[in-house]
Amino acid sequence: MKKVSSIVIIAVLLILAVVSVFIYKSKHNSTTVDEEARDFKFKDTAAVTKIFIADKEGNNCAVTRTPKGWIVNNKYPCRSDAILNLLEAIKHIEVKMPVPKAGKEGVLKYMASTALKVEIYSGDKLVKQYYVGHESQDHEGSYMLLTDPESGENYKDPFLCFIPGFKGFLKPRFLAVENEWRDRLVINFIPPQIKQIKIQHFNMRDSSFTIDLNSTTSFSLKNAKGVEIPFDEMKMKQYLAYFQNISYEVLITGKNKRLTDSLSASKPFCMISITTTSGFSTSEYKFYNKQPTGEVIPEHGITYQTDPDRLYMRFANDKEWALIQYYVFGKLLITPSYFKPATSVKK
Repeated sequence: MKKVSSIVIIAVLLILAVVSVFIYKSKHNSTTVDEEARDFKFKDTAAVTKIFIADKEGNNCAVTRTPKGWIVNNKYPCRSDAILNLLEAIKHIEVKMPVPKAGKEGVLKYMASTALKVEIYSGDKLVKQYYVGHESQDHEGSYMLLTDPESGENYKDPFLCFIPGFKGFLKPRFLAVENEWRDRLVINFIPPQIKQIKIQHFNMRDSSFTIDLNSTTSFSLKNAKGVEIPFDEMKMKQYLAYFQNISYEVLITGKNKRLTDSLSASKPFCMISITTTSGFSTSEYKFYNKQPTGEVIPEHGITYQTDPDRLYMRFANDKEWALIQYYVFGKLLITPSYFKPATSVKK
């Protein structure tokens, strides 16, 4: 009888042990899955070689690290500020809180139609994949859903994520539209690269002029008729220095076809042609007036016929359009009187 009782006790203990192990493993696996499902950050951003971003409207971008810097879709240099903002998000992104069960279905449903898909590569390996969705009601985080890169399956639970120390949502850092990535730098020449600069004022043809650079210290200035005119050497050197680091404000190519078609049918008021010393290639920049916005308050009885702050520019063999600021480009659109030597005053 005692022998039977001992066997029963041992059997019960074995069953309890098995159940305990099963419960422990279940809890452990659940914890592991939960930790994996919230592991959005990738700390080693120096090892990131490519980031792919796509939206639900058919836009997608692949930004790739190259020896010359980051490029988008193997076409254009990327804005440095946009890259820094993206890498900061990738490196520091944290889970603020899980989505409550009551709101989970609604969040996932909304993300299915609006979220961005993000793939992060190190070398040829996909190291992170997740979806960046809409912002929270307090605008201090965005809903995100992680994918297991090995299986390709999405985890079940979305999370509200944020960047510690940053107030705002994350989605604007992940750009899926190619033009939003492009570097805004449009004119960047130093004197040794320039052979000739030609300024044509189509509404004031007598104010057109040409600068020939014989060397970095020898220049000639010609008026609209091709006749050499005197100039102040310091003013000339200052003007040539203006052709460095000039950027547009907003690229409008493809954004407003009606506007660009209308501008194409009109004539520019000015054109700058820059011929380089390398291959003697010439880049042309055409400038068009912008209609006043109506928000400008007339000062001193002046009614502006054109926008005094902004204008349009066409460049890249007439393929691109941009909105630019007079504050940035106005110093290039001068007349020969700018170079006039100072008149000595007789004592």
